Amino acid sequence: MEGTEDFGVWLGRQLRRIGMSQAEFGKRLGLTRAAVSAWVTGRAHPRAEVMARIAEILQTDVATLLIRDTDAGSARPIGWHHRLAHRDGGREYGNAATFAFDANLAVLAREATQNSMDERLDPRRPVRVCFTVHELTGEHLNAFLTALRWEQLEAHYAVAAESRQKVGRVLAEGLRALREDSALLLLRVDDYNASGLTGPEYGDGRYAAVVRRQLDSHKSSDRAGGSYGLGKAALWAASRLGLVLINSTLSESQEGRTARRVVGRLDLPWREVDGIAYDGPAWLGEPDTEKEYEGVSRSWWADERTVAELRLERDSDDPGTSFLVVGAHDAAGTASTLEGMHKALTFALADNFWAAMTSGRSRPAILEASVRALRNGESVIPERRVDPRDRHPAQVHALRTYLDDETVDDLTAPSQVAAAEVLLNVPPLRSAGPRAKGHTHRAVLLVTPGADTDEDEEHSRIVCMRGTQMTVMVRRPRNLAMGMAPFHAVLLAGCAAGDDEAAHAAEAFLRAAEPPGHDRWGATEGLTATYSDAMRRLTEFTTAMDAALRGVIGRRAARQESTGLEALRNLLRLDVPAASTRRRVQGHPTVERVVGRVDGAGAWTLEVTLTVPQRMGRWELVPVVRFDVRSGARPALEWAELSAKENCTIVGGRLFVDPDVRSARFGGVTAVGSHPVAAAMASVIVDVQQTREVPA
Repeated sequence: MEGTEDFGVWLGRQLRRIGMSQAEFGKRLGLTRAAVSAWVTGRAHPRAEVMARIAEILQTDVATLLIRDTDAGSARPIGWHHRLAHRDGGREYGNAATFAFDANLAVLAREATQNSMDERLDPRRPVRVCFTVHELTGEHLNAFLTALRWEQLEAHYAVAAESRQKVGRVLAEGLRALREDSALLLLRVDDYNASGLTGPEYGDGRYAAVVRRQLDSHKSSDRAGGSYGLGKAALWAASRLGLVLINSTLSESQEGRTARRVVGRLDLPWREVDGIAYDGPAWLGEPDTEKEYEGVSRSWWADERTVAELRLERDSDDPGTSFLVVGAHDAAGTASTLEGMHKALTFALADNFWAAMTSGRSRPAILEASVRALRNGESVIPERRVDPRDRHPAQVHALRTYLDDETVDDLTAPSQVAAAEVLLNVPPLRSAGPRAKGHTHRAVLLVTPGADTDEDEEHSRIVCMRGTQMTVMVRRPRNLAMGMAPFHAVLLAGCAAGDDEAAHAAEAFLRAAEPPGHDRWGATEGLTATYSDAMRRLTEFTTAMDAALRGVIGRRAARQESTGLEALRNLLRLDVPAASTRRRVQGHPTVERVVGRVDGAGAWTLEVTLTVPQRMGRWELVPVVRFDVRSGARPALEWAELSAKENCTIVGGRLFVDPDVRSARFGGVTAVGSHPVAAAMASVIVDVQQTREVPA
């Protein structure tokens, strides 16, 4: 049967489980040891009439011998195995990998989800990731600690918490909270349509990379987000008890099985318990029967009751893995309640993976994420799918327009999205030799108009990503013209922009340029060791990014000046009184540009750019707005709101500009109650009046 474990391998493990030698087994069957050895090594197979006798000795049935999807006989006892201290006297006071990241929920959400996306199984469907915050108290807490074999850990925790090292202090706080609050926070991360922890217990594979090893990334795709093998450590870092339980449904059978591969890993500092020195991790599992690993705890194939008791039950048979962080906390201190943690996780998923959760008409989303909160198994906050449009509607619109092939070259309407080409010259690998040539990759910059009133997302920045469609960095572009209209920009690089050879080369190059946090592109040891002239190419890429952006929004600004602004000038005159003009020729701040509109409440919403001359002292100015009329005095309006935009501050309705500033920008909203007539029936003028000189 496909996926079934070889009979000989299965039989050898059953003999080790019951502690019976091949010679004794053969004797009970009335056969020689050599005959049993031939079965175990796969050189022969028992005859049909012998199978019933084998099943009887192993205390099982013939069907189990044929299917081999479970072990025979009773289950072996589950317990904790603690690694003994190093024989050379060396000591480890914690897992250094957990210090590579901040132990907060935003980092955990980013790293765990990135790893799940890297293991996407069926490319036609998104990876589904569900975060569950679960608080246990009372009998529910006691039942969980019993299933966890807490009595086997208490002595180790008590000693480890006395350590003066940082890990010891964190453990002490976790134990104090458990003891005094009589409550325990669990955070479970479930992924579906993922590979699961496949592979042998100790050899190369996904399982060993996560459970047994450090700095083993085991990522085969060049599009993978992770590359250091550190992301999994964020799970343990988020636990005050250094403890994570795992339940995996495998995409490839191991030992003839795929469902409920369970194991626990505990990271503790060096400790001495009952006169025996231990160092580092411990594992929850069944005792291994391999002679080489005798006494070591290995993963086991749990039943449904066990995974339920350990709070590891999964909601479908879809391959993937569930990680349970025991004693979860947010080291940032901003989320200490179920509601706060739920909000922090939701925001982190939306901010980092809005692009991965965006689909087009012909392309499904890569990721589907949800968050929920429970208390003692009862719902506190129902599971809710994260909608990226809640926090990043403009960016989602830009990417969706690109996926649907509806971008334009020039922006002529507010809802349009322009696409511009940004070249990345990927240098050759150092190992390729001096004559090797690099690649020219065509990244894509998406730009759509924004507005200062956007409350959903920060505008006028470039959001950068590659094939994973996880936000790598958000950067402020350089050398933009003052008073430039707000915009939203998204850079798609590497495999996010194409699937040709150059795109894959760019993907590998940018991946090497990311530090363990994957939060920027810059100098890394891996980058400079792998590529020639890498930093110059990165600098050129950034410069080209900004130039492409200026090209798009510059053309839009020029078009507005030549077409749309004429109508706006008739409504929004920038007239300055003659007396003021004479003063400012002598060196006073002047209004350079005003952009405005009448909002839904009937107020003027304005953005004003000033030209500021050089002087010794700081400027203190009073912004004034008036209705423009054909005759008589211009009625002064009141400000409902004033806000500093760039190179200035607003205090008590006054505008302060430092002496070394040459241009400043502020915004304002007029008070509708001060309008003598409706705003749409008149134009306005804006002036700034000097009050007095303030010493620098």
